[in-house]
Amino acid sequence: MLIGVLGAGFIAALLPGDLVSRVLGSESGFPGLLMASGAGLIIPGGPVVAFSVGAAALEAGAGSGQVIAFLTGWLLMSSNRTIIWETPIMGVPFTILRYAISLPFPVVIGGIVTFMT
Repeated sequence: MLIGVLGAGFIAALLPGDLVSRVLGSESGFPGLLMASGAGLIIPGGPVVAFSVGAAALEAGAGSGQVIAFLTGWLLMSSNRTIIWETPIMGVPFTILRYAISLPFPVVIGGIVTFMT
């Protein structure tokens, strides 16, 4: 857990605030929500890593809707979990169906949060 938190702290230090706020800021709109959801899909690791990266992105200027889209994308569609557990155990057709059903949720939930804040 300590390594994940320290790693996210280094990520926060490396993230350029102006780039993060431009690409993932609250005014980035739909493209920012898509990018944040995609980042959640590809980031490896458990909750310590994901939440630490989300906190670092907030600190660097990301919008709350984009961070929620990132965390929801990580929670629903983590590639690490899909490759290691889901596909070998449940099979490819199930995984494709679950992805197809889950795909819009991070963007929708992030959009709702953006609208509410």
